[in-house]
Amino acid sequence: MTGKRRGMPQKNGTFSESVRQSFIKLQNELNVQFNNSNLLYQAFTHSSYVNEHRRKFYTDNERLEFLGDAVLELSVSQYLFQKFPSMSEGELTKLRAAIVCEPSLVLFANELKFGVYVLLGKGEEITGGRERPALLADVFESFIGALYLDQGLEPVVTFLEQVVFPKVEIGAFSHVMDYKSQLQEMVQQSNNGSLVYEIVEEKGPAHNRTFVSVVKLGAEELGLGKGKSKKEAEQKAAQVAITHIKEQASSRQEG
Repeated sequence: MTGKRRGMPQKNGTFSESVRQSFIKLQNELNVQFNNSNLLYQAFTHSSYVNEHRRKFYTDNERLEFLGDAVLELSVSQYLFQKFPSMSEGELTKLRAAIVCEPSLVLFANELKFGVYVLLGKGEEITGGRERPALLADVFESFIGALYLDQGLEPVVTFLEQVVFPKVEIGAFSHVMDYKSQLQEMVQQSNNGSLVYEIVEEKGPAHNRTFVSVVKLGAEELGLGKGKSKKEAEQKAAQVAITHIKEQASSRQEG
């Protein structure tokens, strides 16, 4: 059999010194060092580059993308399962979908400047391939697949803890999360009282209002939240309340 089997990583020597140096720079920026740099090269090799360099027997990143998609979904699922014990299966599924959807993957790829490192054919380069959302999302998944093959699941999780999971922590995907339902479930498990939400302030012009909501359990104020709508303000208040309750529980356990 001549050439390389599809899906096998390329030899180091088939790439120019400038390409190899660029990926050394990328690894340093990511604080990730590949044992098999061929996998890293493959993760960033677009099919258009392979088509324009047929004699080099390069391999594109499509198979790594397939693997990375599954690894990413598993890693995010595990994180959400542990992070949100009170979430229902439906809520977890909805949140995971928001994290691994194309727009989110493009955001992650752009923050890491992955587009700069993609190996593209001239035609794809001219038509703006480096900024193409689908291409950037695929490269992010391919990188995850390559890292998994090179080092296993734990380094993938460590990488996601730096790039993806902090965005969940700060509420970047709160638009798909029902914090009010989570808070209600938490309260029902430990208290007999009922939750009450109140809009305590409205400010700004009519076309750009900001609402402030407070959530109370009896006379106790659990959380305060701001939003562009009453619903958003209540969700933010519930999110703050959940954090407050968890911190109280943690303090009691330590004491």
